[in-house]
Amino acid sequence: MRVAAGQPAVPVIACQRLSKTFRDFWMRPRVRAVEDLTFEIAPREVFGLLGPNGSGKSTTIKMILGLLHPSKGRLLVFGKSPSDVAIKSRIGYLPEESYLYPFLNARETLEYYAKLFEIPAKTRRQRIDELLEMVGLSTAQHRPVREYSKGMQRRIGLAQALINDPDFLILDEPTTGLDPIGTRQVKDLIVELGRRGKTILLSSHLLADVEDVVDRMIILYGGKKRDEGTTDQLLTKTSVTTIETDALDEDTITEIDRVIRERSGGAQSIRSVAHPRQKLEEKFLDIVEQAKRERLDTSGAVGDGKTAAFLAAETGRPVKESPDEVLSRLMTQDEPAEHGAVGSNEAQPAEAAAGGVSVPLDANEPQSSQTAADAAAKDEILAGLLRDDATAPAPAAPSRGEPADSPAAAHEAAQEASASSGAPSSSDVDRGMIDSLLGAGDEQQDRTKEHGT
Repeated sequence: MRVAAGQPAVPVIACQRLSKTFRDFWMRPRVRAVEDLTFEIAPREVFGLLGPNGSGKSTTIKMILGLLHPSKGRLLVFGKSPSDVAIKSRIGYLPEESYLYPFLNARETLEYYAKLFEIPAKTRRQRIDELLEMVGLSTAQHRPVREYSKGMQRRIGLAQALINDPDFLILDEPTTGLDPIGTRQVKDLIVELGRRGKTILLSSHLLADVEDVVDRMIILYGGKKRDEGTTDQLLTKTSVTTIETDALDEDTITEIDRVIRERSGGAQSIRSVAHPRQKLEEKFLDIVEQAKRERLDTSGAVGDGKTAAFLAAETGRPVKESPDEVLSRLMTQDEPAEHGAVGSNEAQPAEAAAGGVSVPLDANEPQSSQTAADAAAKDEILAGLLRDDATAPAPAAPSRGEPADSPAAAHEAAQEASASSGAPSSSDVDRGMIDSLLGAGDEQQDRTKEHGT
């Protein structure tokens, strides 16, 4: 979201004294899920929403999405009410549980959500390919979702949250069910999306995951805000100093301790000496990388988590259609392979209303040499007909008692016009082809034969 120079940025989310109370059948207060909550999320910020179970995180997210109405307070999303339909296309949402259609495969699932956002066919096919590779499901894209593990379902859920290239992304427990590889990929993706201008709201119980990626966070308990600030402000311990050096021998450590005691008058000393320990996550990822280098097979999700190319584009812009895509959408509102295999609904040539000339909906779609030759022959014949119409004199009176509007009379008049204008005679022109282009039926051809043509 670009902001003009000298103007303050409009917060993506603005909550002022927000409260939500759930009531029973008799409208008596039953649960106060959120109480007097105030915070803002700035554009291009990765924001953490933390707290134990029942602290009001999911309720707050549902109010931001417009699924719940606040009992009190004010809530704005992109400066508008959460119920405003115009802002929905700018939001991507990954719920805590992946509610997916089990009979669809990964590609069909993404196709379904892309159509809900009215993304053009060509654009959505490209995005689906990029997202499937990004989440590591390219090799499993044709398997039904019901056969996926929970981690694989979270991966396809993350892909559907990004299919519309949202400006504001809400991730509720995104790493639930993921293995350490998937967890690292999701964290790297969040950091990369934040760097590229996306605004992200991250809610998670895994505090280590949040700590690695967010710029700022709030901590809830009992529906109330208990603390707020950047990661450094909340986690930096100013009462302890850590000095990291290369390995030291005992004599050096003893000397350093003596100096510290002398300088502090005996009030300070070295509390502990230990060698740093590698994180288990780092050890696990090292083993996996080694296995990849050895090209070992796996039946799980694969991929290096490369960010989809379309997500790198500037945010906040509408989806634009090319002229070919506009023509395709106008002429084929419902694609022929709607209920078939996804990927088989390529734009097909449609017969033009005049002359039956084949017009390809996609300019990039190759045509066979036979089709091109037929089209050229038809164009030449139609051009000849137009020349004949322009130079032909008024038709003569019908002969042999034929009515003026009969096919035979029309054929006779055409012969006389050709003779007077120097146009090719019937022996040089394939009248059967001309009659078929003009819509003449078998009956007309029979009558023509009776008159000697």
